[in-house]
Amino acid sequence: MRLPLNLASQPMRRDRSMLVASAAVGVLLCISLAILVGLAITDRRSMAESRAVIAKTQSQLAKINAAQAQLDAQMRLPGNASVLDRSVLFNTLIRRKAVSWTRIFEDLEKVLPHDVRIIAIRPQLNAKNQLSLDMTVASLAPDPVTNFMLRLEGSEMFGYETVSAETPPTQNDPYYRYRLTVTYDQKL
Repeated sequence: MRLPLNLASQPMRRDRSMLVASAAVGVLLCISLAILVGLAITDRRSMAESRAVIAKTQSQLAKINAAQAQLDAQMRLPGNASVLDRSVLFNTLIRRKAVSWTRIFEDLEKVLPHDVRIIAIRPQLNAKNQLSLDMTVASLAPDPVTNFMLRLEGSEMFGYETVSAETPPTQNDPYYRYRLTVTYDQKL
């Protein structure tokens, strides 16, 4: 039987692999630190360039706003205000006249089922010059009106509709009445 006997004052340790691995990890960490510092420096430079572009754009915007304020003040002068009011009135009348009733009825004819009646239509223009139709429709049953709403949504000319009122039939009126508002894409 053999006994391992070590007569050295300090026994031999195998630390070389641990030291090599620690050195390799240290080198990798130093390389990643250098890469991160480089990325931070380039990011700081690009942010400085972005800030300069934003400052330039804001100064241009301030100049444009000042010019607009000057023009608005000039338009508010008593002599110019009446001309401005008259031009707004004429533009409103032209936009209202541009709504083609013939095209509205042609487009509705394509999606309207035979058993749904249109009782009233009121076209409305919003501030963005978009046209919407406020309609009252009637039918003997609710299903044809639901079919009509599905056809409106599937059409290219009409958009999303909202039902604002629903009236059931009465003794004098056998129709279900619905009040709808639908966006309409008639080019003005």
